[in-house]
Amino acid sequence: MEKLQFTILISASREKVWEILWGEIEYPEWTSVFSPESRVVTDWKKGSRAQFLDGAGDGLISIIDEHIHASLMSFRHVGVLKNGVEDLLEPEKKGWSGAMETYSLHELDGSTELIVQIDTVPVDKNFFQKAWPEAMKKIKEMSEAEA
Repeated sequence: MEKLQFTILISASREKVWEILWGEIEYPEWTSVFSPESRVVTDWKKGSRAQFLDGAGDGLISIIDEHIHASLMSFRHVGVLKNGVEDLLEPEKKGWSGAMETYSLHELDGSTELIVQIDTVPVDKNFFQKAWPEAMKKIKEMSEAEA
């Protein structure tokens, strides 16, 4: 796996950026860059499961490894959900099983620096290199519009 990192400076508080990242209404808006009608099902607690789903209800199964409010959120991807069935052993995902996705927020002179790090496999690298900058731009626009 390869680690990719994406960074953006946002003229809004860490609290506001956090709300955009994980808010029930806001999350589907910025993640539509990756998949239309995306959503997440979780209680957002450390150690809990999170299901990152597309409009058909298929997606990733992850564990919340860390949750420090308005500062750090990290997920460890452990499987897939397809046609309503969880698969933690599917051969196509073995290459990325255990991949991490980490969001960290840092205050810088009244603004917030958002750093997203993701582990990826070669087949997905080009997609993420294109989609993540678009997602970061959307997070910035949404955070600054509501700041």
